Amino acid sequence: MAPGSQPILSSTPLQVLFYLNSWYFAAFYLAEILMFIYKGILLPYPSDNLVLDVVLLLLFLGLETLRIFYGWKGNLCERSLASCVSLFILIPCVALAVYYLLLQTFVLRLELLLSAVLLCFYGLEFLLGLLSVSAFSRSKVY
Repeated sequence: MAPGSQPILSSTPLQVLFYLNSWYFAAFYLAEILMFIYKGILLPYPSDNLVLDVVLLLLFLGLETLRIFYGWKGNLCERSLASCVSLFILIPCVALAVYYLLLQTFVLRLELLLSAVLLCFYGLEFLLGLLSVSAFSRSKVY
């Protein structure tokens, strides 16, 4: 095989999902902050629960940023370790999305819709991420 003629194993659909999810999560995060302001002003939201929800939202931001970074770099560099790290970070991200979908003190309909769409992104990224990791692992590296 001639040098430079190795097949490209990176998943373009997965990369597009990472790109779209990064923008969607930014909109999700901004909407959640605005909804917490709305809930804190107009609803009888207990202050302890509000603080917990905001701290979890900050944790969610950090985890999602790490997950997208490792997934993005792992896919483009065709590294299965970085892609696996992204898939493992996906587990707490899904748990936090389910928390914002079902377990808050007050769940608005907009939050229900935004979290459901985020979980759809996660499902697609999980499936495509597993396919990419298996392709990276099967490739011959010299």
